[in-house]
Amino acid sequence: MLPLLFLGFLASYLDRVNVGYAKLRMLSDLGMSEATYGLGTGLFFLGYILCEVPSNLMLVKFGARNWIARILVTWGLCSGLMMFVHTPTQFYILRILLGVAEAGFMPGVLYYLALWFPPQYRSKVTAAFMAGIPLASVIGGPVSGLLMDRLNGVAGYEGWRWLFFWEALPPVLIGVAVFLFLPTSPDKATWLTASESEWLRRENPLPSDKVSLSVSIGAAFRSPWVWLLGIVDGTLLLGLYTIAFWTPSLLHDDGIRSTFQIGCLSAIPQIGAVASMFLIGRSSDERGERRWHIVLPIVVGSIAMACIPLCMGNPFIVIACITAANMGILGALPPFWVLPSIMLKGSSAAVGLALAGSIANIAGFFATALVGYARSVTGDMSGVIWLFAGLVLLGGLSVLMIPKNSMKSL
Repeated sequence: MLPLLFLGFLASYLDRVNVGYAKLRMLSDLGMSEATYGLGTGLFFLGYILCEVPSNLMLVKFGARNWIARILVTWGLCSGLMMFVHTPTQFYILRILLGVAEAGFMPGVLYYLALWFPPQYRSKVTAAFMAGIPLASVIGGPVSGLLMDRLNGVAGYEGWRWLFFWEALPPVLIGVAVFLFLPTSPDKATWLTASESEWLRRENPLPSDKVSLSVSIGAAFRSPWVWLLGIVDGTLLLGLYTIAFWTPSLLHDDGIRSTFQIGCLSAIPQIGAVASMFLIGRSSDERGERRWHIVLPIVVGSIAMACIPLCMGNPFIVIACITAANMGILGALPPFWVLPSIMLKGSSAAVGLALAGSIANIAGFFATALVGYARSVTGDMSGVIWLFAGLVLLGGLSVLMIPKNSMKSL
């Protein structure tokens, strides 16, 4: 079950950020500016934000297997259509549709996993699932660069168009596999023995009880901690998406021209982040502690992010700073995303996860639109990076506002 969901998340993040690699040639081919690219990339989050909560409500209503499969297939189709973009308007529309199609996937899967795994296991499990974020770049960077280099001109299409086509196929295939093999809930899993099912019902604090959707929505919207978690995650996404969408451009600015080399170098920070996520997730579960496993990595990551503009001119030191920033920000996510399922119960957790995600992804728009605007107007993104690094630091420190007893999972 976990490998299948992990592959889905890897595909989701790959289809979300491959536009950063396509940009290296797409802008000149289509005559688009940096500001146009930044706005179009950010519009993904508009569709995502608007549909996140409704999507998770549909997941509860129709079942995880059916709805997650639908999400995977439809976003794969939307991503593949990027192959045929010729105007900024088409780019904008498809990015919005991609956000609408993908909305609800991550919070839906986190809610689904919470039905299966008791809290003392969830950081490790969340790390295994969310490792798809950095691994998408580990795999996607070199593969994207190779596709663009080798397929450029094939059948009369530019390499970046083939990039969108081939990287749209995995989510469609994974969606079919989810529909065929993923159990809707633990009580529907025929491969669990009676004793295993009983143990899960006893140990899991998220029973699959039937709570009305109105009650679930009200509980999530009234929780101040859900709003705080959304704001904190929003600050983290400012750092995460700035790195994900703009690392290729930073390396290109530093004199590296080969898209394959840029892809390989961009994979280094993600490899470090994979190790960080697993180590911090395991440590958080073993100690039953969430607060400092979230705060300390974020502090380190924000400082490293602030150092990136200071190191421009030496791509290897830039990569080292990006790696440290990525390890800190991504390393904090596994224990961080355990919190909503601990603090909310039943189907309220599904709504809470989605609401926090919607609030957070507002930052995704600014992380792309503001950087694109800054590069278009001034040719420099140092000020925006410093601003975002400061917000990441404030977001991490804000976790200290959450009472300790709200974070207890053991």
